[in-house]
Amino acid sequence: MFVGWDWGNSTHDMTIIDDNGGKVHRSAVPHTEAGITAAINRLAEFGDPSELPVAIETTRGLVVDRLTVAGHPVIPVHPNAFHAARPRWGAARAKTDPGDSFKLADYARTDGHRLPRLQPVTAATRELQALTRARGDQLELRIAAVNQLAALLDQYWPGGKAVFAALHSAIAIAFLTRYPTAESAAKLTAKQLESFCRKHGYSGRRSGSELLERLRAAPIPDSSIGDEIITHVITAQVGVVRALQTAVDGLDKVIADKVTTHPYAPLLKDLPRIGTLNLAQIIGEVGPILERATSFEQFAAETGIAPVTRASGKSHVVGFRHATNRRARQALHTWIDNSRRGDPWAQQRYVDARARGQRHPHALRTLGRSWLRIIWACWRTQTPYNPQHRTARNLPNAA
Repeated sequence: MFVGWDWGNSTHDMTIIDDNGGKVHRSAVPHTEAGITAAINRLAEFGDPSELPVAIETTRGLVVDRLTVAGHPVIPVHPNAFHAARPRWGAARAKTDPGDSFKLADYARTDGHRLPRLQPVTAATRELQALTRARGDQLELRIAAVNQLAALLDQYWPGGKAVFAALHSAIAIAFLTRYPTAESAAKLTAKQLESFCRKHGYSGRRSGSELLERLRAAPIPDSSIGDEIITHVITAQVGVVRALQTAVDGLDKVIADKVTTHPYAPLLKDLPRIGTLNLAQIIGEVGPILERATSFEQFAAETGIAPVTRASGKSHVVGFRHATNRRARQALHTWIDNSRRGDPWAQQRYVDARARGQRHPHALRTLGRSWLRIIWACWRTQTPYNPQHRTARNLPNAA
């Protein structure tokens, strides 16, 4: 038997079919504890959960977690692939929730042997993944908030933006909290500014005179809005930046604690120029791929480092791989680019690729494939990376 689960925010739809494609059961599932529990119990009535695969158009979420814990093999179906398969059930490509749950079940029946199934990920890896993704979300919000603050300062007080380079830094936030308008800083002296910087632990190596010169050199706004209103506007946005930066800093501390105790950390922590945060990102995003990959080719493809070959007749094109785990690829690219700045072997590989006419992104992926072979070898042999091991061949039983 096969199950199709059409998920939604408030209501899901579940259909069970037999090996011949006949409908055995269909029901709407409310997105409540009672509804999901009843649905999983209902599935248990049709046999061993390990022999009842569930096709669903997502790879994560509450429903996926509950189905996995219950013991069901979960077959994630990419929405684009499912959309392309719709004509097999009718040229009109009709779409309803009950219809989609049936089609998903039928798709699993006919094509399930070709589709990968979600593999359980270790709890420690999932925790790091959740933390790094949450940090990434908060960082995006902080960048947007800082851009909004910069725009407000450009309009109402350019001097406040010019004093310190990073508007999200503790010293910049403290300064804008104390001096939110040009009027509030009109009588500020170099000595007062130096005293302010010492009080807040400023480490920018700029004297009070230099900082004050930056402030005074900025253009003076001529706004019809009163100073009190500008104070409220700037202070409100500074508060948003402060809150988001506090959240990012808090997550950084938790991530640093978690990554040091992760079982994969000893394997990768000595890779050149890999920082604590980047190590956590790689473990969280690349770790699950390592856990399920059965070959280096699969590992390189799922991380987006390997290219895609399209050949037909006289046409033969090797191009960029778009369909991949983008978070894993971004985590790897960040480190790969850093590695060439701290490792002569990596730098030479990059230079050789550039000399062959490859552009920077292509050269990074070429270097990346060399690094992935080493990571794959470390993983397969459970051997920590040693800087003296420049190739995977130096690691025993790496095949």
